[in-house]
Amino acid sequence: MNQDNSSAVSHPNPLGTRTLGQLLWQYSLPAIIASLATSLYNIVDSIFIGRGVGAMAITGLAITFPLMNLVVAFCVLVGVGGATISSIFLGQKSMDKASDVVGNVTVLCLIHAVIIMAIGLIFLDPVLVFFGATPETIGYAREFMRVILYATPLTYVFLGLNNLMRATGYPRKAMISALLSVAVNVVAAPIFIFVLDWGIAGAAWATVLGQTSAFIWVLSHFISRKSLIHFSRRSWRLNGRIIRSIYSIGMSPFLMNCCACLVVVFINKALLDSAGSDGNLAVGAYGIINRTSMFFVMIIFGVTQGMQPILGFNYGAANWKRVIGTLRRGILIASIVSCIGFAITECIPDTVSSLFTTDPGMIKIARDGFRIFFIFYPVVGSQIVIQNYFQSIGKPALSIFLSLTRQLIFLVPLLWILPKHYGVDGVWSAMAASDMIAFALALITVLIMNRRIARQLNRMEKYDSDD
Repeated sequence: MNQDNSSAVSHPNPLGTRTLGQLLWQYSLPAIIASLATSLYNIVDSIFIGRGVGAMAITGLAITFPLMNLVVAFCVLVGVGGATISSIFLGQKSMDKASDVVGNVTVLCLIHAVIIMAIGLIFLDPVLVFFGATPETIGYAREFMRVILYATPLTYVFLGLNNLMRATGYPRKAMISALLSVAVNVVAAPIFIFVLDWGIAGAAWATVLGQTSAFIWVLSHFISRKSLIHFSRRSWRLNGRIIRSIYSIGMSPFLMNCCACLVVVFINKALLDSAGSDGNLAVGAYGIINRTSMFFVMIIFGVTQGMQPILGFNYGAANWKRVIGTLRRGILIASIVSCIGFAITECIPDTVSSLFTTDPGMIKIARDGFRIFFIFYPVVGSQIVIQNYFQSIGKPALSIFLSLTRQLIFLVPLLWILPKHYGVDGVWSAMAASDMIAFALALITVLIMNRRIARQLNRMEKYDSDD
């Protein structure tokens, strides 16, 4: 895919001609490997922190999750929106517009990063308290987040351009950038935590060092003239239409991350209220469950990232049969992944928990949480794929709605009702029930909408044939 613009236009794009199985393998496998690596380094970081700093440090790290989601949300808003727009432009053979997206994404990432860094550093302590920090845990959370916030400009540009790299035909290079970040992080974290005794800040510095390495790799790709899409003088000019399209499509994952931030606040508060004196342990147990769940969710995200350029290109080219074929294959793969997650967490919850901590109280709370939280997990993969499918074909409103149902609309009322009757188990049950209800709604939505889209395309084809 490193042809020049003229050859790209004159030869059929493989996204529209190669078999779907080959394309999903080509695009999803690197994304899955990259997502797996990211998940593993999050898990390894938590293990290093739990065993090298202590159980309360695990809870302090869990307190940062909502703020991390909020920080990432403003990056995803630009990165995912830009990736989808660039894929659609490539499907329409608009090479200049696809190139313009690169500069616009970079500038927007820097603007967002500076604003978030400044606000985050100024209001860090009040925000952490709002997210559930206690006197025992706020020191750990503050120490970790300060380092992360200072590195926000670098992180934003890396993540934004990495999404574009994958979407414009370089999935392997995007995988390498993620692997590079993870490899540096995993090597540096134990040195910073155990050898240099930097505590939880050492884990944050290891994360920043890894992302710096990946940033240099990704930047070199878009500077090179050999890349299909690269920086040019023209691409740095902010384009109102491109920006509106980026924000429109990126709004779905943005709201998803914002909802994840808000929901973690509700969950932490519910756990602190329901668990009494064990509140900090319960929040730490949720941190373990969340990290484990995200391991499987990130694999599914890898599948959806691989699907995105295939869906965007073929939808832009009005090839409906290939769009549906890609969706069905994505749902099948994601369902297998979520079923594996269900089996592991139901069968060996203590083994998973003991990787993170040796505290028997936290392990006991996590055991019950795993078994309830994951009870409907087999359907989570399908829900995520369907939600991202609408984003990939340029229907952000539906994607936003489906992301809100799972993470906010159904979950928050259940978090208010069930813990009153079932305590901590009610918190886990609320999350499980929300997953199941959101899946049912997503399935109904995709069936109805696909029928409508198919009818519209059939009418267009009939009209063209009549002409």
